[in-house]
Amino acid sequence: MVESPPEQRAETAPAPPNRRAVRVLGLLVSAVILVLVALASIAIGAKELSLEQVWHGLFEDSGTYGDVVVADRLSRTVLGVLAGAALGLAGSVLQALTRNPLADPGLLGLNAGASAAVVTAITFFGVTSLSGYVWFAFFGAAAVGALVWFLGGSRGATPVRLVLAGTAISAALYGYLQAIMILDDAALGRMRFWTVGSLASATDSTVTQVLPFLLAGSLLALALARPLNAMAMGDDTAEALGANLNRTRALSMLAATVLCGAATAACGPIVFVGLMVPHIVRSFTGPDLRWILPYAAVLSPVLLLGADVIGRIVARPAELQVGIVTAILGGPVFIFLVRRRRTAQL
Repeated sequence: MVESPPEQRAETAPAPPNRRAVRVLGLLVSAVILVLVALASIAIGAKELSLEQVWHGLFEDSGTYGDVVVADRLSRTVLGVLAGAALGLAGSVLQALTRNPLADPGLLGLNAGASAAVVTAITFFGVTSLSGYVWFAFFGAAAVGALVWFLGGSRGATPVRLVLAGTAISAALYGYLQAIMILDDAALGRMRFWTVGSLASATDSTVTQVLPFLLAGSLLALALARPLNAMAMGDDTAEALGANLNRTRALSMLAATVLCGAATAACGPIVFVGLMVPHIVRSFTGPDLRWILPYAAVLSPVLLLGADVIGRIVARPAELQVGIVTAILGGPVFIFLVRRRRTAQL
């Protein structure tokens, strides 16, 4: 059997008990923060509500205006938690699959596939409601994921081939997207809010439609932690450790496609969440995906819901779309983190 270098064996060795306890404690603290941010998402909005009204709306629905507002915010918050976790998990899996810490769902064309499918549904099939084009978005992402896998070499796919195929398909689809939106004013009007990413249109129906896909994709992503850890050591070492490279790559593509497709279908293409959160998590958990994935699933919704709350506050009585806020906040923070890491390596 081929032995891995000492530093690689150290990275995947079981964490010392004290370090493991710290990680578990950190995960619990992250979960508490998520609960607090979720409560803030329910309590804070363009319409000011008292804590009594919020409590009443959560536990004693009597049909008052405050109860209706809380019910709407509750659906929005639940969707934010689910979509945030999905984007965090998808980004973590894609970064491990491509061995690129700057990878995100957009790198393999999944966002472009969903967007192109929605434009097609609006322009050529007259679909106008979220419940109608959510399925187009999901299957658009799935079709592009399958095409990227095929063009990347299928069983012989490598990280470089997958990235090149995803980049080429994204360029072609965004060209198609821009052409249709320029030629069709109606499509442009309906797409302009969806394309920046928003939780404002969340309903119980939206959550119900995407929940099965998000749960299935999340379970699959978490199950891939060990084989992806092995692949991080290199293909030869992974095979020596018993990892099935083709199966792991195919299942990773499937998990990322399901997660990103469902989240994008419900909320639109939201940038930086799937890119930034796994990168930040890796800085204090190390490269072990058994910890990166749970942390990303908890902290990504914190970022998404936090950005959504900020968007409601800064633009009262209107609101700023969450996709715009994540881009404004994520860009400078991510540049700072990359520069700090680069400086530390000099």
